[in-house]
Amino acid sequence: MPTYLERAIKDGHAKLTGEGRTEKITYIAVNHSERYNDPEEKVRAEFWAELIYRYNYDADCIGVEVVVPDRTPSDRADLVIFKDNTRKQPYAVIECKKDGISDAEFNQAVEQACGNGTWQKFRASYVMVAAGSTRRAFDFTGRYDVLEREQNIIADIPLRYGKPEEFKYFNKGQLDIKAVSKEELISAIKKCHQSLWEGGRRTPPEAFGELSKIIFVKISDEKSTKRGEPYQFQIKTHEKSEKLAARIRALYETQRQREPNVFTDTIKVDDAVLRTVVSHLEGINLNKTDLDTKGVAFEQFMDGFFKGDFGQYFTPREVIAFAVEMMRPTHDDLVLDPACGSGGFLLYALDAVRREAGEYYDEGTTDYDRHWHDFAQKRLFGIELNDSIARVAKMNMIVHDDGHTNVISVDSLQGMDKITAENRGFASNRFDIILTNPPFGAVVKQVEKPYLNQYDLDYDWKDGARSGKAKATVKTEILFLERCHQFLKPNGRMAIVLPDGILTNSSLQQVRDWMLEHYRLLAVVSLPQYSFAHYGAGVKASLVFLQKREAGETPNDDEAIFMAIAENIGYDATGRKTFKLVKKTETEDSKIEIMRCDLFDTEFVYKRDPLNPDEWIETHRQVLPDTGLATEYRKFTENPEPFFA
Repeated sequence: MPTYLERAIKDGHAKLTGEGRTEKITYIAVNHSERYNDPEEKVRAEFWAELIYRYNYDADCIGVEVVVPDRTPSDRADLVIFKDNTRKQPYAVIECKKDGISDAEFNQAVEQACGNGTWQKFRASYVMVAAGSTRRAFDFTGRYDVLEREQNIIADIPLRYGKPEEFKYFNKGQLDIKAVSKEELISAIKKCHQSLWEGGRRTPPEAFGELSKIIFVKISDEKSTKRGEPYQFQIKTHEKSEKLAARIRALYETQRQREPNVFTDTIKVDDAVLRTVVSHLEGINLNKTDLDTKGVAFEQFMDGFFKGDFGQYFTPREVIAFAVEMMRPTHDDLVLDPACGSGGFLLYALDAVRREAGEYYDEGTTDYDRHWHDFAQKRLFGIELNDSIARVAKMNMIVHDDGHTNVISVDSLQGMDKITAENRGFASNRFDIILTNPPFGAVVKQVEKPYLNQYDLDYDWKDGARSGKAKATVKTEILFLERCHQFLKPNGRMAIVLPDGILTNSSLQQVRDWMLEHYRLLAVVSLPQYSFAHYGAGVKASLVFLQKREAGETPNDDEAIFMAIAENIGYDATGRKTFKLVKKTETEDSKIEIMRCDLFDTEFVYKRDPLNPDEWIETHRQVLPDTGLATEYRKFTENPEPFFA
């Protein structure tokens, strides 16, 4: 579907000339040209065209770069809707800014727009600021003072000289909320997070936790609004911030009571900040935005969000994708990550089952949806100790069309009875697959965690039994090996990231002995030293693949183990991508690239950016089956002779 600007160019209201830095746009009716590669100009051009096609104003009644008479210092209004084509009497003044500006910059633009729109020799009835998808409109028809910025907020400027509507967006109405591109979604998420972060008043995880509640409300409102009715998650005409906030909080409380285990506390955001966040999200339809778009957008945002201090909660996606490709979870598997962080392993397992659904059913059918929705809601489980990060994981699952119910915030290493009491789905000997990257290096102290002596690995391990006194401290990754064994059913499989010290240090031989007595060691893939450096951790680690032994089963010296070293894992120490291009197919509007690293090949799908024809927008990516080390491993399982890749 063409954009408003594409329609305007086709209909002769505007034209583009030149290329690159010299490209210009000319607004034909007012004979005005501007440099088009300026991001603000692109926002203005698209909104100008929207005024013609959605708001129904005549092109020759819309001024561009209009001088505000006698203003000191002198100023120009980006767009002015005049009452007729003589362009003498202003009706609405619009200030346009590039997408992604800060709240402070947006508020500064509000003051500039209102200053121009209420200037005594340039008095307009309405004022608006448009910064990409974030917009705010004001009513200055006479009963509001020129300094009013709260009570005179309206849902939108009027359509063709009419009156402001009470609501802007209606389900299946004249203007509905819409699916968006990856770039638009990333921009909206970043703006929301920046607003909630409030310059450092909250930590990034706290800000993301509040965002997760608000997105929960947004998605719930989209699903519950009946055809023809206005969405409640939007700014209403002449509604104060406190009333809007009360409406959003009431929606949240209704949903929270329906699912009390999802979010346990209230929305803790100031009314004005909440209104700003609503303005960033109100025009986006998260439910209708393509799952691949949401997946790529949230993944890229989280990639930046979890660097540095919060890198412990984020596993690089290439590592996750490889682990999932090696394990290949199916619809029938019960899958667990007992240290799920932001939920990466869970989401990739869900995506694997979604692809599996496509092998059986046509996409969009009831059977297709049920295949992977049932898996998400009933067979996907996660535990995260940090409550704020657990909320991030839940929100991530909600955005990807559910699976949040079985993500809990508890200590994975405490007594199993306490975990089961939190959610009966978490039980011993239950799970088919575990995918996890447990915390490294931290120690659990006996004096702080009395449950420590319940673990065999809290004692010396000799001749298949524990002996001696309990240890005062044990590293978390060692305890996770035992806890995961308890969660797995016999013959259940696990992919786990372990520091190489577990595999090589002579002082940890007893741990290796315990591990080999309780697990069959299937494969070890050594990762580069820098694998986690980009996320604040420099520990050399490997991906270890294990299978729980059956009761009474003893180790066999003939058990074959797949060993491999991965040197190119798709990124370097700085996070720069290091995939190698294998194949590219390109048309005028789309492009597909096959990129390779040691772990697997990945297919990247792009479409051309309609607003910037020199740029490509990534719309989808997927690991190609039967490529890289995952294929070598499958060959090995069919003929398990000594092998090293």
